[in-house]
Amino acid sequence: MILGGGVGLASSAAVALLAAFLPFALANALIAVVSTVLATELHARFTFASEQRPAGRGLLRCGLRRHLQSAGTATAAFAVTTLAVLVLHAFDSTPGLAVEQTVYLSASALAGIGRFLALRLYVFATGRKQPAPVTVALATSPPRRDLLTTAS
Repeated sequence: MILGGGVGLASSAAVALLAAFLPFALANALIAVVSTVLATELHARFTFASEQRPAGRGLLRCGLRRHLQSAGTATAAFAVTTLAVLVLHAFDSTPGLAVEQTVYLSASALAGIGRFLALRLYVFATGRKQPAPVTVALATSPPRRDLLTTAS
């Protein structure tokens, strides 16, 4: 929650800054791409402690496959946040920054929960197998007649 929420808050500020120069949907898309790569790496390193570091991939700890899977969840999050803000603009063509950020952060929080679940259950699932059953080899004692000795 700390990593995803931190990236989300930083993304919110970055979207607000970029939206002053670009259309909101474009600003949101650019920030979504950058924040997705950053968040996926942070989740791989810390949240889900991915041990897999592909050789020859530079800084990418979790590899292209997981980044692409994470991008799928980010695409859904992008759609949710963009739709929420577009609906806001449909009702109020000039909402204040505080209102727009409240709508954006609320949608981001819901999308973030969904992304976390998808990352935990699918992208970074460990595929743990059931432990092998423990077998105990019991040594059999020699037959009683072998234990009896004759005294001379």
